[in-house]
Amino acid sequence: MLLTPLDLRGRRPPFDEDLPRPVDAGEDVAGVVSGIIARVRAEGDAAVGALTAEFDGAVVEELRVSAQEVAGAAERVPPALHDALELAYRRIYDYHANEGTPPGDFSSGGVTVRHLLRPVERAGCYAPGGRARYPSTVLMCAAPARVARVPDVVLCVPPGPSGHIDDATLAAASIAGIDEIYAVGGAQAIAAMAYGTETIARVDVIVGPGNLYVAEAKRQVSGVVGVASAFAGPSEVVVVAGPETPAVLAAIDLVVQAEHGPDGLAWLVTWSPDKAAEVSAEVERLVAASPRRADLEATFGRGGYACLVDGVDDAMAVANVVAPEHLELMVDDAEALLPLVRAAGAVFCGPGSPASLGDYVAGPNHVLPTNRSARFASALRADDFRRHIHAVTAGPGALDALGPAVMTLAETEGLAAHAESIRLRS
Repeated sequence: MLLTPLDLRGRRPPFDEDLPRPVDAGEDVAGVVSGIIARVRAEGDAAVGALTAEFDGAVVEELRVSAQEVAGAAERVPPALHDALELAYRRIYDYHANEGTPPGDFSSGGVTVRHLLRPVERAGCYAPGGRARYPSTVLMCAAPARVARVPDVVLCVPPGPSGHIDDATLAAASIAGIDEIYAVGGAQAIAAMAYGTETIARVDVIVGPGNLYVAEAKRQVSGVVGVASAFAGPSEVVVVAGPETPAVLAAIDLVVQAEHGPDGLAWLVTWSPDKAAEVSAEVERLVAASPRRADLEATFGRGGYACLVDGVDDAMAVANVVAPEHLELMVDDAEALLPLVRAAGAVFCGPGSPASLGDYVAGPNHVLPTNRSARFASALRADDFRRHIHAVTAGPGALDALGPAVMTLAETEGLAAHAESIRLRS
């Protein structure tokens, strides 16, 4: 029998246990893939070439395809295929260029596309614990989920030595209207929310920062669940300082990030040697006076930097490479540097705009990408809890106008049934 029967008569939603689950890649596949990744990281092009020969049976002399070869291919394909590709690209481009603009529908060539916005059913929030408590993170995770109208919002927090969660965190959860709270932390909390246990039902999206183990667990379950804000791990800051920057303010903001705990980064980037020395001295003074001196010294020892550059352009270039969670432009006319920002979780403009403001009450989220994932990821927002579904309706004459291009592309890809589905409707 080609079609496996599924009889759900007498069953009731949500049918989680009644429907087949996606096939897991399994340990064998996971092991092969991890080996390939490790080999490419270690050997670069040599590994890529050898693996291509092994798996694809092809010896490629030059990995990069030349511009001449690309241009030649565009000239060699049949005109009908070239026209179909151009038509498809133009329509795809036009749809995405209009995506999200009022009134929300896109119509072209007799085809109407409606944009449907739906929240996920269950969102899992993680707030760190242990060394400190973070009720603010509870608010940051829950508020955008509520804006997105997620029906069930779940919170996991590491318990204290007593086995309970502290009152400040629970109060924040109450204010935010969290539906379920679990006293569990670490990678085990991420696994429980991703796969479900006897007590904790699985979720659709997991958000919230954590230590390296939490961040790695989120990376490993990504694809089983949605993981927002990329690698939201240990805290980071880059402070860009000029000769005019108040040294004590630059220093305290470096200490602020180090205060979050181990494995974070605190960068000072400046083109003034005098300012670098002045800020470094202030950091030494503040750390020596801190009740958490040992922890701060350990964090700065592993991730504290004072970077000297030739000028402001180079300073911004360094910041873009680091792609920090927090970028403080602690200079006069800081907003003039915003066009130079290419990668950062959040930017704070001027000496009077500390990152700690964003940690609590500025409004934007403090769950931000770290570990250079700001190159491709953004702050947590309501859209991380939503799914975008497009509904396509072909009006009269649409298939007559667009069908030939569909058939040409389908036949080029060897997908005869795709082409036939158009012919049967013509």
